[in-house]
Amino acid sequence: MRRIRVIKPRIGGGFGGKQEVLLEDLCAHLTIATGRPVRFEYTRAQEFSSARSRHPQIIRVKTAVRRDGTLAAMRIKTVADTGAYGTHGLTVQMVSGFRGLSTYRLGAAEFDCDVVYTNKPTPGAYRGYGAPQALFALECHLEEIAAAIGWDPIEFKRKNWVRAGDEIMMARAMGEGREGFAQWVTSNGLEECVQEGMRAMDWERKTLPGFHTPYPDRPHIRRGLGVALCMHGTGIAGLDMGAASLKLNDDGSFNLLVGATDLGTGSDTVLAQICAETLGVPLRDIIIFSSDTDFTPFDTGAYASSTTYISGGAVLKAAEQVRDQIIEHAVKHLLPGADAERVWLEDQHVCAPDGRKVSLEKVALHATHQADQHQIMATASHMSYVSPPPFAAQFVEADVDTETGQVTVNRLLMAVDCGVAINPLTAAGQVEGGMVQALGYAHCEEMVYDDEGRLLNPRFGPYRIYQADEMPQLDVILVQTYEPSGPYGAKAIAEIPKDGVAPALANAIYDATGVRIRQLPCTPERVWRALQAASA
Repeated sequence: MRRIRVIKPRIGGGFGGKQEVLLEDLCAHLTIATGRPVRFEYTRAQEFSSARSRHPQIIRVKTAVRRDGTLAAMRIKTVADTGAYGTHGLTVQMVSGFRGLSTYRLGAAEFDCDVVYTNKPTPGAYRGYGAPQALFALECHLEEIAAAIGWDPIEFKRKNWVRAGDEIMMARAMGEGREGFAQWVTSNGLEECVQEGMRAMDWERKTLPGFHTPYPDRPHIRRGLGVALCMHGTGIAGLDMGAASLKLNDDGSFNLLVGATDLGTGSDTVLAQICAETLGVPLRDIIIFSSDTDFTPFDTGAYASSTTYISGGAVLKAAEQVRDQIIEHAVKHLLPGADAERVWLEDQHVCAPDGRKVSLEKVALHATHQADQHQIMATASHMSYVSPPPFAAQFVEADVDTETGQVTVNRLLMAVDCGVAINPLTAAGQVEGGMVQALGYAHCEEMVYDDEGRLLNPRFGPYRIYQADEMPQLDVILVQTYEPSGPYGAKAIAEIPKDGVAPALANAIYDATGVRIRQLPCTPERVWRALQAASA
């Protein structure tokens, strides 16, 4: 191990695709064999066949509902395709069952899953990690129940969704592929997410005359609104760990070393912000180094929506230790008589209640070169036995051409409770990017196989992704709660944007046409066939 050094340069997003060792070991073996640098590059077709995709699932949900509208029991039966190998074959499906059976209060819950091998490309980790599949089934299923018993879908869900203080029962039963730890909902902004989302979408207009037929000269174009509720997790309880090392420099700046990997998520900025807030300095005074295995601390990895919560927790601990050392030195040598319990750091200074203050630069120089002559520094690690869930409501407005089955998405909106948003701009960027990915999954992206399992569309074009000029309006509402276990009240936001777009789109299609779409993506042919079957 001492001869292996991994240095992460600036790279693009991972979304699960960089969670496994796929090419790196082959490059290393070839480098050892040849003594030359090696670059391994997939062709586009190989990217489809040999990289990782999402696990396809067939999901059946059965629910018992009491006369008062509460959910008595729910059973989810899943058949999951793990391709030719078992990569993430267990854990993705366990997370799928966990998410599907945790968003709402249930008197009893059962999850039954068969994972099958096929000769198709191997799925693996992909943003959402089983939750998008489960929540597509769950949210469409609950809308059907609400319609069957004559309830408004949102009121029916409100009657049953989990609340702060509820135990997340499936966390103990399933965990991450094994029996897990007891979990409770400690912060929940779902009610605010729903209310803010409905207000922003002008939800009540769907009841107005003419809403569903917005173009009088084209009555075959039908408009609909759909909503889906989401609950995800923040890291993997009892498994994820991050570490940070921090030292005070002679000029009052700080070097922060973290193992956390920034894959375009902005985690370098967010972790530096947590550090700067704790030490009372501007962000420019935090010089961050990340992801070099020879000199940065260990981190389990940038996955499971864990970096701000887990690695941020390590940064917070290290910064608090350094802050305490700074105050201790200042009170002992530079602010005589000051009460350390009442001294604080602000605006690059150590401040006392009587108005005296001393700069961090003076503290650093005095500590390093004069009294005591010691380096003010600290290292900390963080691991959590809890995984506080973020919550969200996702809304879709879409038009459906009933003659062709073409669906045009006009607007996506997400109101999300991620605790305290450390950096609202990067948080909103996470949501927008996640919704765009989820829209492709819901609407047009599909790997098509022949009867023998050969992929028929291993290139862009036949594999349809959204283009820039096809994007709908994207809106993000950050509903801030305070998560007591997170750094400065933060919890996850990275994966939950993937969870609700597909069911919200399917529910919008139903609102527009009265037809249920139960298979993704909602391609024109699939929608057209459903419309034809309904009218037959």
